[in-house]
Amino acid sequence: MTEAANDGGEGRPIRRRRPRGGQPSSRQQQASQVPAGHLAVGVIIGAHGIRGDVTIEPYTDFPDQRFAEGETVLLGEEMEVANIITSRPHKGRILVRFDHIADRDEAEAMRGTWIYIPEGEAAELEEDTYFIHQIIGLRVHTDEGQVLGTIQDVLFTGANEVYVVKPAEGVNRGREVLIPAIAEIVQRVDLEAGVLTIHLMPGLLEAEE
Repeated sequence: MTEAANDGGEGRPIRRRRPRGGQPSSRQQQASQVPAGHLAVGVIIGAHGIRGDVTIEPYTDFPDQRFAEGETVLLGEEMEVANIITSRPHKGRILVRFDHIADRDEAEAMRGTWIYIPEGEAAELEEDTYFIHQIIGLRVHTDEGQVLGTIQDVLFTGANEVYVVKPAEGVNRGREVLIPAIAEIVQRVDLEAGVLTIHLMPGLLEAEE
């Protein structure tokens, strides 16, 4: 995700030193055209029960905090202000009741609605931790000065994140480069310069024919 698009969730920070469980990729989140200055923190995937609860797929590493009772979020393209009345975890997702949804029909009508927060309300990150939208768009250089391309996506696997790089001309036979976000490979993230420096380990690029 580019900075302008802000694709990706508040709690989808990139940690280059800490492995984490599998998460949705930003490609799944790009169905949401995130308004500038905001972050996507979840999407409503359906109704639950008859009282108006909705099931939320959280796109945040802080779901208990972000979807706690009394919190306020913004819903959909119209950025409707919604107050959370009740909230509880359920099978890896969050069940939430908003103040303006009264029954199951109204809850079901919210299916597919994205949930946003202002970027300024994002949780503070630890050192060497980055939001996805800060990573996507970075140019990738090796520690020997070779330009590999530009990060266009972040995949979440069971072991670590993987940066998907659109190759520069003449790199990797024109095919995407997949870079594991681990300390042995990722040497430096320079957000100001827009550059991510890696150590090019064997196997990252396809062998020349």
